[in-house]
Amino acid sequence: MPILMPTDHYGEAVGLYVNPDRLDGMASRSMERVSAGYDGFEGEAHGGLTRPSCSRMKLQYKRNTEIRNVRQICILSVEELDAIAADMGIDTIDPRWIGANVVLRGIPDFTTIPPSSRLVFEGGVSLTVDMENAPCRFAAEAIEAHRPGKGMTFAKKAMGRRGVTAWVERTGEIAVGETARLHIPPQRLYAHV
Repeated sequence: MPILMPTDHYGEAVGLYVNPDRLDGMASRSMERVSAGYDGFEGEAHGGLTRPSCSRMKLQYKRNTEIRNVRQICILSVEELDAIAADMGIDTIDPRWIGANVVLRGIPDFTTIPPSSRLVFEGGVSLTVDMENAPCRFAAEAIEAHRPGKGMTFAKKAMGRRGVTAWVERTGEIAVGETARLHIPPQRLYAHV
């Protein structure tokens, strides 16, 4: 019996981006098409099959412990970016400023899609959602550079709307304008927390 169920929710890829060098900041570059391998998007600095653990995993591992890289890709939604910008009192948040890899339009409350959901693109690529991407000071600082006096409110205004991280389950290419169908696992709350 299949456990992942296709939904009637589709997202259009309105932006694809790659950050070739993390040491050069979190800004990403626009692409018309990206090649997705098991190690992430070709040329993406956040790619790789493994990565060193960071502060987000400090309750699980000592910093820089080698772990599976389930944060290969950062996926955001147009609707949430627009809402965050409005709440910050600015005209826009360019997804390139904050290290986006994919920006989708059309899936409501995108950041709340459950972990292990799949985004299956019409060309065959499948991205597996790891979890919500928490807002960070690096994104706030990047926005501050473009909208002085406003960027440092990002973490508070973006809470619950910063998108998700994901990893490549099925390889191939994704093009701007391509749609992805959302597939979700069963929805249950763990009662013992």
